[in-house]
Amino acid sequence: MKKIITLCLFVFAMFLGTESAMAQNNKSEVNAIAAEKTEALRKFIKFDNDQRDKVYLAVQEYTQATLDLKTAKVVKEAAVGKINTLLETKMKAILNDEQFERYLTFSEE
Repeated sequence: MKKIITLCLFVFAMFLGTESAMAQNNKSEVNAIAAEKTEALRKFIKFDNDQRDKVYLAVQEYTQATLDLKTAKVVKEAAVGKINTLLETKMKAILNDEQFERYLTFSEE
């Protein structure tokens, strides 16, 4: 009986470890995508380091939300639009008018 309980606890611990590893993998994927997109935006829009940090956080949040939507079983069209609108609103607050126009040009391509 003790062996069965020990085996069950071991399997449960392995299950928790797998979930944790998958979550960390997802987070590193989000960070990599956000860093790549931020660098591409920086080259195209030419913003300063303070703006770069804020843009990175906004893109990171956007990327996490879109990956969460991809794993969801039911995706509402309104949710996708809301995420896009939220990113655009944050970018407008971070960038000046000229930079924001360049951002819109970049996002259309």
